[in-house]
Amino acid sequence: MKFRVTRRSAAWRTIGAAIAVAGGSASLPALAQTGATPSFKEVDSMEARVQGCVTCHGQSGQGTENGYFPRIAGKPAGYLYNQLVAFRDGTRHYAPMNYLVAYLPDAYLKEIAQHFASQRPPFAPAEAMKADQDTLRRGATLVAAGDAGKGIPACVACHGVGLTGMEPGIPGLVGLRPNYVVAQLTRWRVGERHAAEPDCMKRVATRLSDSDMNAVAAWLSQQGAPKDPSPEPANLVRMPLACGSQQGRS
Repeated sequence: MKFRVTRRSAAWRTIGAAIAVAGGSASLPALAQTGATPSFKEVDSMEARVQGCVTCHGQSGQGTENGYFPRIAGKPAGYLYNQLVAFRDGTRHYAPMNYLVAYLPDAYLKEIAQHFASQRPPFAPAEAMKADQDTLRRGATLVAAGDAGKGIPACVACHGVGLTGMEPGIPGLVGLRPNYVVAQLTRWRVGERHAAEPDCMKRVATRLSDSDMNAVAAWLSQQGAPKDPSPEPANLVRMPLACGSQQGRS
């Protein structure tokens, strides 16, 4: 399917710059610099579209050793699409991502999301976060059972028994670096990151202490790759909290 990108010259500058960074075709940066507008026939392939993505997230979206660029392969397409839209519309902030997708239409972003959702590369090697046994036990408890006294549901209730996510909008947690996990939970708690209302992760994050966040991140970092990284089918009945992004909202 071909899409007409609005504000074409700006969009091509974005795509050209991304491919230049990724070491892609030399013709696109040249076109971007001269202001020429290439045809979709020249560059509108999935390989060209995702060059800006794979620079940071790995060739198949498997993630890299840099903990701030997470694995995106195999995550539900609805989740990935919501994040791309949030970066484009400025409701989620990370300057390189905001710039990269600034002028891309919904249908274009949806195809990119579907592409990475279909990928199943091996999990990138990860160094386990060092933690004492009490911390690891606390992490395991929060993941498997939550903490009823603090109103914290089990991670597996929403992110899947195998922590591989749930269709259509909940991401997997396996394979994420501990510093990324802690950073995202902190951003939710302080209001720098948010999702469609009702924002279930905001409610969870505000009930987690710093030590709780570190415990969950440490335990997750010591888990092996799942046999099947595919997200679970949607199951709203099982979910302990109402979640806007799981109810078809972006």
